[in-house]
Amino acid sequence: MRKLNDTMNRMAVATYTRTAFMKREIMRILAQQKGEGFVDTALKILISVVVGALLLAGLYTLFKDTILPTLTQKVTNLFNYQG
Repeated sequence: MRKLNDTMNRMAVATYTRTAFMKREIMRILAQQKGEGFVDTALKILISVVVGALLLAGLYTLFKDTILPTLTQKVTNLFNYQG
């Protein structure tokens, strides 16, 4: 019976300790004055999308005007080889 009481006491102390730690951690998180909000997060996402779209448009223009015509000409010359 004594062993059962010791086990129950240990479990009670462990539960109390975990609860106190969680309460202290929650209070610390709620007391923070950090200002990361929805507006700045949305602004970061918007900037990322715009920069990505500009990069993609630049690559598309580069491929369309410079790389693809040269590549088409080189492939045509390769198959029209008159050696």
